[in-house]
This record gives sequence, C-alpha cells and structure tokens, in this order.
Amino acid sequence: MTLADRPPAAEPRGAVAIITNGRGELLLHLRDDIEGIAWPGHWSLLGGSCEPGEIPAQTIVRELNEEVGLALDGMTELFEIQDLTNANKILTVFAASWDGDETTLELTEGVKLQFFGPEDLPVPNIPPCIRDGIYRFLNAQSGA
Repeated sequence: MTLADRPPAAEPRGAVAIITNGRGELLLHLRDDIEGIAWPGHWSLLGGSCEPGEIPAQTIVRELNEEVGLALDGMTELFEIQDLTNANKILTVFAASWDGDETTLELTEGVKLQFFGPEDLPVPNIPPCIRDGIYRFLNAQSGA
C-alpha cells in the first residue's frame, strides 16, 4: 500500500503535483490574492485539499481536472511534505510530465499558470514547504 492509498487520516491532508515538461521546466500556479485561502498571492503547485473520505491519489486527479482541465497519465507518488503554517496539513506530492502550452489551459482557480526553469525558482513568493518539495524533487532527479 502506498502512502496515497492509505485510508483517510484525521489530520488535514492534500495533494499537489510537480508537473514538468520536456525542457525540465516546472508548472507553477499563481494563487488568487484573496483572504481565507492558503498562501494567497503565492506561486505554488497545482493541487488542493482532500475531501472527506478521499485519498490523495483521488484528490490530485480531481484537483487537476477542476483547476485546469488536465487528466495526466503516469502520475507518480513521490513523498509527503508538511505545511506547518496551514493547519499542519500533510501534502502528498505527485509527479507527472506534460508538454502542452500552459496558456491554452482554462484556469478556473487562481491568476496564472507558467512554466519555470529550475534556475528561475528563486521566485520569492513560493510557500516554504512547496519550495522544499520542489528542491527535494529536483535533487532526486539530478542524483544529488
């Protein structure tokens, strides 16, 4: 049983996706700058919170479909991270590849989607737990 296939736990859970293209760029989502959401006005990964009874693997499929209309094959579960500033939510991180044009996706939540090269990731407003997860992924890819 993978981490994402475990029965739902009592602690808040969610799922995010590291989506890369053939150039090694990562797809980030500029979140709305409104009160009441986690990390308003920050660049983050696509994803969201688990609904009652939902496991992270179901959550990421639902969230990608709801937020941008993406259905990705070959999504891989990577690891978990914890967002200490957002109710200590545990996020399961998934990875997938997509070589489409992000400007053609219909964004239903947030402000913008954009691919960033790893060298451009010092964007100052990425939540710390998301930044840590991205760098953990990149370090594993490079064998560091």
